Order: sequence, then structure tokens, then C-alpha cells
Amino acid sequence: MSKFLLETHVHTSEVSRCANAPAAKVVSVYESEGYDGIIITDHMSGGSVGLLKNASWDEKVDYFLKGYNEALRAAEKSGKGLTVLLGMELCFLKSPNDYLVYGIDEDFLRKNGDLTAMNLRSFRKLADENGLLIFQAHPFRVDMTVVSYRLLDGVEVYNGSSSHNSNNDIAAFWADKYGLLKSSGSDYHGLRGMKPGGIYFDSPIKTNAELVAALRANNYTLK
Repeated sequence: MSKFLLETHVHTSEVSRCANAPAAKVVSVYESEGYDGIIITDHMSGGSVGLLKNASWDEKVDYFLKGYNEALRAAEKSGKGLTVLLGMELCFLKSPNDYLVYGIDEDFLRKNGDLTAMNLRSFRKLADENGLLIFQAHPFRVDMTVVSYRLLDGVEVYNGSSSHNSNNDIAAFWADKYGLLKSSGSDYHGLRGMKPGGIYFDSPIKTNAELVAALRANNYTLK
């Protein structure tokens, strides 16, 4: 039986200013690489939505959704069946850490206000109330800080960025030590030299509900 290959960490230039590939290019790249789905995890941070100083929160959400919506349109236009899901890479204003959050939708974003103004402990409560999962992205890069494993569902144990040393081996050790779920992601920004990551599932993942359920069950293998 064929596996369903899902990219868990990808950025678009429509939203993430550190990225240089627009959503349509992202879709084309992952289709050509044989992926079955991608999660658009654009930055939700002071350096993305936070730069829209005079915008309302709804306007900031509109901006944040641009990459995801463009990726959806590109995938539908190509007709190759690539699944496109919405996630985010959340960075709180008073912390350098990044967190990959899975299970969100537009309604969640609009009704809960500026998530970057929260902290991990307060967001953990909100995530639990809404059935979300929190994975710390590249937790052992030199500019990251260690947090309590009790506030996380998992950690990214493989990050394929060519621009950083993510110390993936230490992240894997940390996940094993504390029994955390593991994720693998390319951290795609359109840069050369990326070493692709991703997760294999036994069954297709077409919705965020299916994604969260399969991750919670640890029913997957890393690419």
C-alpha cells in the first residue's frame, strides 16, 4: 500500500518575508517532488502580521491567509490532487522560539485576537480548548530556548533548512527523553540546498481533523 507523504513546514513569500517562493511555486515544487500534501506554516509573528501597524486584526488575518489561499488555488488549478492544509509557525513577541501549530482554521484565527501577544503557557490552554497541537520548531538552534516538555505535544526532530544548524540529533534525543511526538519538515523558503523532510501516513490526510488525529495517535513515520 502506498504511503501519503505530507510536508509539515513550508513558507510562502506572500506572508513570510524570509521566503522567496510564492505559493504557486511552492505547490509546483512539492508536486514535482512527489508529495501528496503540504501544510502552509507561514510566520505568525511580529515580523509578519506585526508589521501591519495600523491594520485591524481581521486585516492581519486576511494578510496571514494570503499564502495559504494562493496555494489552495494553485493546487486546484493544477488538478494533481495535492492536499493543502493551514498551519502556522507562531512566535510570541517576548520569546525567540518558534512553534508549529496544527489544527487551526480561519475562524480560530479571527476569534482569538493577536496570538503573538500571548506566551506559551497561555497559548497551551487555548490550544487544548480548541484541539490544536503544538510542536516546537527546530528547538535546538543556537538562538532557541528550552521550554518545559509539559507545554508541548511534540518537537521537530528533523529540520531541512540549509541556512541553519538545527542540531536535529539533539532534538530527537529530547523527544525520546520526554516521550514527545516527533515531526520532520523541510522548512521550505525557496532556498537552494534544502534537504526535504516530511511525514508518511498510511492513509490520506485531507483535513486538519484527520491530521491532528493521526499525529495524536503517533500513526506515522518520518521521511
